[in-house]
Amino acid sequence: MILYIGNNIHSKTNNVTYMVTLSNLLKEEGFELLLTSSKKNQLLRMLYMLLSVLKHRKRISYILIDTYSTRNFYYALACSQLSRLFNLKYIPILHGGNLPSRLQHNPKLCNLIFNNSYKNIAPSNYLKEAFENEGYETIFIPNVLEVNIYKFKKRKGFTPKLLYVRAFDKIYNPQMAVSVLSELLKYYPSAKLCMIGPDKDGSLQECKNLALSLGISKSIDFKGLLSKTEWHKLSEEFDLFINTTNIDNTPVSILEAMALGLPVVSTDVGGIPYLIEDNKTGILVPKNDVQGMVNIIVKYLDAQRNLEYIAKNARVKIEKFDWSIVKIQWKAILR
Repeated sequence: MILYIGNNIHSKTNNVTYMVTLSNLLKEEGFELLLTSSKKNQLLRMLYMLLSVLKHRKRISYILIDTYSTRNFYYALACSQLSRLFNLKYIPILHGGNLPSRLQHNPKLCNLIFNNSYKNIAPSNYLKEAFENEGYETIFIPNVLEVNIYKFKKRKGFTPKLLYVRAFDKIYNPQMAVSVLSELLKYYPSAKLCMIGPDKDGSLQECKNLALSLGISKSIDFKGLLSKTEWHKLSEEFDLFINTTNIDNTPVSILEAMALGLPVVSTDVGGIPYLIEDNKTGILVPKNDVQGMVNIIVKYLDAQRNLEYIAKNARVKIEKFDWSIVKIQWKAILR
């Protein structure tokens, strides 16, 4: 049996997690999985994680641990050390875009986790490189997509209709998207922005207030959280996907946009340059550079064929993330 430790919380304000996606696909391949924890209270969540290790320790072959750079880091620390106590093979799956900083600031705690693991799995070459630079053996296995369920739309023309799909959280800098639209309207009065995602820290209201102060509220549609099916369908009405984050690794929403045929314009932070090759599979701009993002959007809208070229290349790249390929790597580890 495989025990998978991570965020298994289900609510109206959370979309399906990567944990649920991967575990369901592994189950289809014949693996037996137990997921923990679905508790919203953080202390209860950690307690249930630890209790799951204790309760099922005699049946467990492997423990997968979703590992992040913020407070969830301590879940991984506690569960990994309990796994060591019982000589259980645990595998951290590295998700946090700020994990390289954690390696620098907490080397002793990181060493306890990553130097004693069975394997360390990085879904981006960015994190693989960062961990290997600190001496931790790390395997690259990309985030998985069932590419066949993503309908690639070949656009006949690209217009200034922008789509943002990310939580409203300060680390993702959603206010930048609003500012980009405000400047873009000076070039294209018909420009539109649709923002999709749950509110995490009050940033949604801040974005609405900013739009109101800039006088562009009528040009922005705040949709809140939508299911994947809903936003995939809605994406057909838009022509560019923008990602404005300050910290990132390999966001699934960008992978999905690439699969759907939406050219991605993103800040060049964290793992993004390892995912997107500038001017070939996407477009990169410096962090928090509003005018830079506006200028590049205007430039590419004037050169329609370049956007079509990027969309095609992005789809080809993302097909390497398909489960038919990725499952071979997981089976090799969990055999």
